[in-house]
Parts: sequence; structure tokens; C-alpha cells
Amino acid sequence: MRVISLHDTRTGRLQVLEPREPGKIGIYACGPTVYGRIHVGNARPFVVFSLLKRFLVHEGYEVTFVANITDINDKIYAAAQKEGIESEQLALSMTDAYITDTDALGLGRPDYEPLASQTIDEIIELIGWLIERGHAYAADGDVYFQVRSYPEYGELSHRNVDDMDQGEGIDGAERKRDPLDFALWKARKPGEDTAWDSPWGKGRPGWHIECSAMAEAILGLGFEIHGGGEDLIFPHHENEAAQTFAAHGVPLARMWVHNGMVRLDQAKMAKSVGNVFVLHEALEQYGRDALIVYFCGGHYRQPIEFDDERLSEARERGRGIAEAARRRLEPGDSPVWSGALRERFFDALAKDFNTPRALAAVAEWVREANRSEQRVGDRDLREMLGVLGLENLLDVAPAEIPPEVIELRDLRERARAEQDYARADRLREEIKSLGWEVRDGPEGAELLAVR
Repeated sequence: MRVISLHDTRTGRLQVLEPREPGKIGIYACGPTVYGRIHVGNARPFVVFSLLKRFLVHEGYEVTFVANITDINDKIYAAAQKEGIESEQLALSMTDAYITDTDALGLGRPDYEPLASQTIDEIIELIGWLIERGHAYAADGDVYFQVRSYPEYGELSHRNVDDMDQGEGIDGAERKRDPLDFALWKARKPGEDTAWDSPWGKGRPGWHIECSAMAEAILGLGFEIHGGGEDLIFPHHENEAAQTFAAHGVPLARMWVHNGMVRLDQAKMAKSVGNVFVLHEALEQYGRDALIVYFCGGHYRQPIEFDDERLSEARERGRGIAEAARRRLEPGDSPVWSGALRERFFDALAKDFNTPRALAAVAEWVREANRSEQRVGDRDLREMLGVLGLENLLDVAPAEIPPEVIELRDLRERARAEQDYARADRLREEIKSLGWEVRDGPEGAELLAVR
């Protein structure tokens, strides 16, 4: 096994991945709150940690990947009321949509996808431990975590406790002993159509305690990697880390790994802001291969811009691999020169999961194959692409070109010969509308299916 390191948010440095049990890795990644269709930004952690699991499995680890679904939340109540439906109905329908949309990414499912609504008993038990140990208190049906009872609070987000704001607004402010305290359990409010029994009365859990309970229930304490978007570092992950340690005296996770945001028009893509590109529409417009290449093209810890130029570029990179596979590759052993590129690929992933450097090794492999005077074996390339979820690029059969597309190509060639470039451009767009793209080369115009 290679030595694998990832950037740990708590320590602020690269940390060697050290399993609790030899050969076993647990990953928990915070999933979506299901009050609407997920957008491309929501999909990034799903892709990052799905691919990280693939890499770790390749390296010989037994990996358990958990990605929760938050189906109890203020946003779900609000969205359901706006649509005039029950909150449970909205959560169920949006959960189904989330699974459908992420299935289309072709990366498989996490090993477990727990629902907050199915973890109520574990949540109530965890809150009980916190009250018993003096870290939480009940107040008129609510229960709050007493932040100043936990001296290490702030160690994950590296913030001064006096400068923090939980983002709960005025909700429950009169019942809190300290404005910094956050809700573990919320008493049922007028207009909330779903509630659960608890020792403190009917209500529902707070967001942060849900994830602590779900992670612990499946992976136990001290599991290897807790992941999610960097926007969750505070307050969500800070609160998860604090409440679990306060309850048990043991860390929830050994390592906290966060991906950067997807940005649209220079701002974080978010439903609350309104600048979103929903995933299912992005898949329809660009295709899953382009989206996977796009995500891999940026280091997971860095923000990435979402725009047509970058997605079109990613689609072209995928097509380049597929074309090389169609023209140059054959099943079997790879040529001698591929070994160094294969090692470069996996070494890049071993050092903070650097997918851009890994993709650069793939691009160099393809260039070497294209320069070869004979067809080359695809073993190493297939192995590399499999880890990135792009192995299907090597199995793309040349599509049969419809006669009408061939006719349009010939008309375009004639227009170009007559220097009628305006007509040639119009014909190119007409060809594109039929699902094909014209690529001009020294041997004439070639037609490529739009993937």
C-alpha cells in the first residue's frame, strides 16, 4: 500500500491516513438537505468522496462509505408550506430525485445512506448523554448544547469562540443561556406538520446532532475521514465534533476533509442565493463524462468555476480519450513507457488526492499512445480511468452516422470550398443540433458524436 495523506482541516496540514483497524477505512460525507433538486455544487462532495473510495479500494483497503440524507430540517418545512404539501411528502419526493440524479453520475451508491428521520432513537440517546454530562440543558421543550462547557470549541474551524454566530437568528434566543449555544432538539412549532416524541416533548432534532448520531450509529467513534463542503466547517462540523467528544470523550473522526465550493458568476453556488445550475440539467446539457472530468480537473480543496467554457473543455478532454481508445488502443498489456505514467497517476492521488495531476498523467499517456506507430495495450489506462470513474470512455464504439448528417457535412465542405463561411457556420450548427460535431483536420472534416 502507498502512504496516503490528506489535508486535515483541524490540524491545517497534510496527515497520513492511519486506519483504526488495519486495512479498513470509514468515510462519512454530509449529504444534501432534501427540499429541492440538488445542484452541481451539491454533487461535488458526492463525486469527490465516491472517487476517493475508489482509490482507497484500489490501494487495497476495505472502505465503508456513508453519505447521509437530511430529511428533517427548517428548510423542508418552509419549502413544503410554500408548495402546499406535507413536509414528509416533499422530503420523500426530493430524496427520490436526489438518488435518480446522482445515479446518473454513474459512480454507484454509497454503502449506507441513512435518513435523519430513521435515526431518531439514536439522536435522543445522544442528547441524553450530553444532558447527563452537563453539556446540554432543556428549556421549554427545546434542548441546547452549552458551548462554553466544552473548552476545545473552535479547534476545527480555528475561530475565536467570542466571534462566532450559530446562524440560528432569534429562534429560541430567549431560552438560551448563551447566544452561542445551539439547538439539539426543537419543540414543535405552529405549522410544523411532523414531530416526534421525546423526553422533552414533541419536536424534532437540530441539524448538527443528526449527523453525529448517524455517523456514530454506522461507523462508530474515531472513524477515519469525515468529509463535506468547506461551507460546513462552521457551524455544522464544529458542532458535530464538539457534541460527540463532549458526550463520549472520544473524537467522532480522526480526519476532517473538506472540498471547495463550486462557484457560478464568482459566487458560491447555493439554492439560498439563487445562482444554481441543477445537476440533472447539467447532465442533460453536458453529459456525465464531462461533469466527472470537470470535477477531476480541479483540486478538491480549491473552488471551481462552473461555466460553459470549462464544461465544454472538459467534454473535449473526455472525447480526446475516447477517440484515442477507438483509434489506437487494444485490450492487453500496456507498453513499457506507460509504467512511469501509471506511477505518476497514483502518486498524485496518494498525496492529497490530486486529481488534476492524475488527469495530466492520463493526458500524457494518451499523447504517447497517439505518437505510437502501432496500436497499444490499454491495461494501465483502463486501470487509471477506472479509479476516476471514466473507464467507460475506453468502451465507446464508433456511432453510426445518419445519412442526413453526412449530407449536411458534404454541403458544409462545399460551402467552405466556395468560401461561403457564413453558410458553412450555419451548417455546422445544424449538424450540432442533430447530436454531431464537425472537427476539421488535414484529412478533411470528421464527424464526432456529441457525448
